[in-house]
Parts: sequence; C-alpha cells; structure tokens
Amino acid sequence: MTAILALEDGTVFRGESFGAPGEIAGEVIFNTSMTGYQEILTDPSYKGQIVTMTYPLIGNYGVNASDAESGRVQAEALVVRALSPLASSWRKQKTLEAWLQEEGTVAIQGVDTRALTLLLREKGALKGILSTTDSDPRRLVEKAQASPGLVGRDLVKEVTCREAHAWRERPQAAQPLRVVAIDCGMKDSIPRMLTQAGCEVTVVPATARAEEIRAHKPDGLFLSNGPGDPEGMPYLVSAVRGCVGKVPIFGICLGHQILGLALGGKTYKLKFGHHGGNHPVLDVRTGKVEITAQNHGFSIDPKSIPAGTVEMTHLNLNDKTCEGMRHLKEPLFSVQYHPEASPGPHDAQHLFQRFVRMMKTGVAE
Repeated sequence: MTAILALEDGTVFRGESFGAPGEIAGEVIFNTSMTGYQEILTDPSYKGQIVTMTYPLIGNYGVNASDAESGRVQAEALVVRALSPLASSWRKQKTLEAWLQEEGTVAIQGVDTRALTLLLREKGALKGILSTTDSDPRRLVEKAQASPGLVGRDLVKEVTCREAHAWRERPQAAQPLRVVAIDCGMKDSIPRMLTQAGCEVTVVPATARAEEIRAHKPDGLFLSNGPGDPEGMPYLVSAVRGCVGKVPIFGICLGHQILGLALGGKTYKLKFGHHGGNHPVLDVRTGKVEITAQNHGFSIDPKSIPAGTVEMTHLNLNDKTCEGMRHLKEPLFSVQYHPEASPGPHDAQHLFQRFVRMMKTGVAE
C-alpha cells in the first residue's frame, strides 16, 4: 500500500505503508538514536509527533514487552528508510510491522530519511500529514498546514494516569524514602530507577493539586517528562509552585520546564528540538561532559527566572541552551535531558542518587 508524507512547506515524500492504514497529523521530527525504536515509540513524550529515524535500517530485532516505556504506542506515526525484512533476536516477541498494525499506528518506509533530516535541520520541525487513504499531495499539504502543531497545546492530559496509584515494583531498602511522582507522561524506566535507588513511589496524575500531593507526606516530589507546550499547562505549574519550599523536588524534561515556570520563568519553542541519544551536555560546575538522551521541543530561559533564585548547572554543547538548574536556597534541581535513558547512554543515572541525597539532607547539590 502506498503512503504519502506531506509537510507544511509543500515537500512530499512517497513510500510504502508497513503499519496500519489511516491518516495522522503531527510535528515531524528526527531522532538520531541507532537503536531503541520501541522505547521511543512508547515514550509519552512523543505524543503529537511523527518520528523519523535517521538510522536507515529499523526493525531488525523486533519488539518485546520488556522494552516498552508505556502500555501503548504514543508517537503519532513512524518514518523509516527501510524496514528490515528479518527480525532476529532471542528476545523478540513480535515484528515491528505486526506490532504497529496491532497498535493502529501509521508507518512508512522507502523515504529518503537523509533528505528529510537535512530539510528539518534547515527549517526546523515542520507540521506534517502521513496518509495511506488520501493520494492527493496538494490536499495533504493543505491538511498539514491546517493542523494544530504543538505550540500552546496541552497533551499531558491525554497521556497522564487517571488516579493516584502505587508503582508496581517495591524497593529493597529497609526504610524506603517516599516519593510522589507527577505523571506528565512518565516513562516506566523512571519509577523503576527510583525504586532501585531505594524509593517507594506513588504516581499521581498531572491534574493533582498541591494539597493533594502534600497529603501523601512525601520525602520528595518528582516531576516527569511529557509532551506538549509547558505554557499550555497552568494547572500543573500552579500545583508545583504550591510545593516549592515544602518538599524536595527533582524534575526532568517537561518537569524541568514546569519547574522553571513555577519559579517565575518563561519557556520558548526551539527551532531545532533535541531528539536522540547522543546530545553532549556540560556540567558547568565540574567541567565534565555527559552524553545524554533527549526529546524536547521547548526550552526554559534561565534569564527569565528572577535573579538570585537559581543557578544554571548544565549547558547543551550543541546550541548552548539550558540543560539543568538548581535552586540557591531550596532543595530543588532539574535537568532537561533523560537520566533514565531507555534508549540512550547511562552517563546521567547518578542523578537519581543525587535526588536521594537531597531528600536525606535537604540540600540541593
């Protein structure tokens, strides 16, 4: 079956469908990870996005239940150069093709992903339509132009849990620390790593109010990753603001941005978002560089936060955007990248232990 990817700038790519039939709109981005397509597709941070994999051969090891970061495919669609005709791994339970068809996810192969990546690298993320049902390129371009994009959109309400619940895994520690994790679209690897660090995790929906969060009497509050525009979630900003100074806080990705807004800052849309597993980040205090996993299209402006409130702790070496901060008075820190990886390097996993130390000492390192 023929599939067509049409972009808002008028560019059209034709290829072959290998997922479910249908038509879907989204922000077209590229991801530079060489492996981890299943983790990427099931990461709720990719809600609203059509993911292009820059690595040319995808699907060669299939999919399995253990590698999923949520209960379903979250990305809108998948674009690849070539679907592997063979899926070979002792862990494989299904082929990528069969899984995407079961999930109802539209996917296309046969696209010149190098040309598409260069286009996005030049123009920035573009709105697009991927369709197997409409063969009119002009009409598809018009649909892409009319699609909503991500600016101002609250996608967190589409991916957050519906009610508070205990994370299914239990820590081995004799006296575990109690952590409340706000689910903005949280990957499963995050509560798993918190548990391994000795934390008992209670997950609450992103709509929880500050008093509901504090009623759990947590030792610490974790703000998760998630999709969409952080400035489109004032209810979440308000809840976090109501917890600042009352409980130690650690935020990542969207949680980092929400924390910046709660402290009085502003965010802005990046022309070139960060999507992949090879982004260099400098710890400005130690001079050490970590290679990190990232997926975000917005960034916090640290200069917009009132002076004397925070210090920037991490810097993106590609575009010099803020990748981390800590409060100068309260036990609070955050990073823009994904220390849990999945997929990606493990350079930043030590941040979970840093969170544990902060809960015990009340001091942000």
